Amino acid sequence: MGKINLIIQREYLTRVRKKSFVIMTILGPILFAAFMIVPAWLATIQDTEEKVIAVVDQSGMFNNKIPDTDYLSFRYLDNANLDSLKKDFQQKGYYGILFIPKIVTYSPNSVELFSDKQPSMSIKMHIASALEKEIENKKLKAHNIENLDKILESVKTSVKINTIKITENGTEKRSSTGIAMAVGYAAGFLIYFFIFLFGAQVMRGVLEEKTNRIVEVMVSSVKPFQLMMGKIIGLALVGLTQFILWIVLTFGLVAAGQSILFPQLNKTETEKATSQQFFSSSVNQEDESQLSVASDDMDQIKDVLQSIKNINFGAMIGSFIFFFLGGYLLYASLFAAIGSAVDNETDTQQFMFPITIPLIIGIFVMLNTINNPEGSIAFWFSIIPFTSPIVMMVRIPFGVPYWQLALSMALLILTFIGTTWVAAKIYRTGILMYGKKVNYKELWKWLRY
Repeated sequence: MGKINLIIQREYLTRVRKKSFVIMTILGPILFAAFMIVPAWLATIQDTEEKVIAVVDQSGMFNNKIPDTDYLSFRYLDNANLDSLKKDFQQKGYYGILFIPKIVTYSPNSVELFSDKQPSMSIKMHIASALEKEIENKKLKAHNIENLDKILESVKTSVKINTIKITENGTEKRSSTGIAMAVGYAAGFLIYFFIFLFGAQVMRGVLEEKTNRIVEVMVSSVKPFQLMMGKIIGLALVGLTQFILWIVLTFGLVAAGQSILFPQLNKTETEKATSQQFFSSSVNQEDESQLSVASDDMDQIKDVLQSIKNINFGAMIGSFIFFFLGGYLLYASLFAAIGSAVDNETDTQQFMFPITIPLIIGIFVMLNTINNPEGSIAFWFSIIPFTSPIVMMVRIPFGVPYWQLALSMALLILTFIGTTWVAAKIYRTGILMYGKKVNYKELWKWLRY
């Protein structure tokens, strides 16, 4: 055991001191935090350039019907010649020309927006929404239906289904299917990613030591099995170290970015209550509906936060570490066997394919499990050891019976022991063999030695 510990220490220290490890440890959290913060920040940035659009309305239906915004206004031109206006609209200070033909009521796709720039989606949606609303009003008036807005507002009904999970002891907890799907998918995909990443590193490390003949010196002091286990466990600790650093640094960067870009989210409860009271006293009656919508949005945010709190993150993190280590150790032993059996990375392709098939299948089953976590497909693939690290992590946020979780863990441990035994027999023969093309028939002979 002492020799294995020395190999583990050597592998760990060698990897964590590499520049690539340091760079990826720093770069990874920056990228993760950017993916979380930048889209939200970009969504808050508004186009502050003032734009004026000339409206040529041949139908005569939309005069002053398209509302202006803070940075977008409309000028209605009567009896304007469209062709001449298109030649010099930039010189007249117009951003574009909105042409509404006479046939717009029965051919709404005939509306055209001319501009020397590509109009943004928000501008197109603002214009289309105003025109649609006015055309609908005209059509309803033709059927003697008045006060469309009031009618639609009175019949508008929003149905929200609250999901409550009842535990075995009868406790009720608010849950969210969307949150469970997101957490499960992220956990399953991370395990898939780390198994591939660090498993391939094991294979390349073994292959590099074999081609450099370093392994010939090492096996004179340690057994091949000790060398293989030390390399696998050492890289597993490297992976865990990098993963923990990624989590800590990512959350730190997200918190810092939130405080800088979204300072309003960091207000104390007293400040929020004071600002809400001031805002409520300063609005008129017409804005009450908007306040009601904002209140509903806040309720939804609170529900989401409560659903996140009700997720058993202790069980999630514990299960993630177990299935990450179990899945990694299972596949890393096979990757190590491949690295020992060949002389160059090109020859690894024929042996990589059978190993990667279960991982790829696990990803496809994971997508099915998100929609049906209690189905037979989700159950069996969360029990089969070669796919259970991915599929079981998707099922856990939805709730998994303890006996299924225990069975999956036990089978994963037993399968890891079996694959390690098989890989060790291949490893001890292939690690010192050079210049020979290896096939599956040859591997079978090595297993029988």
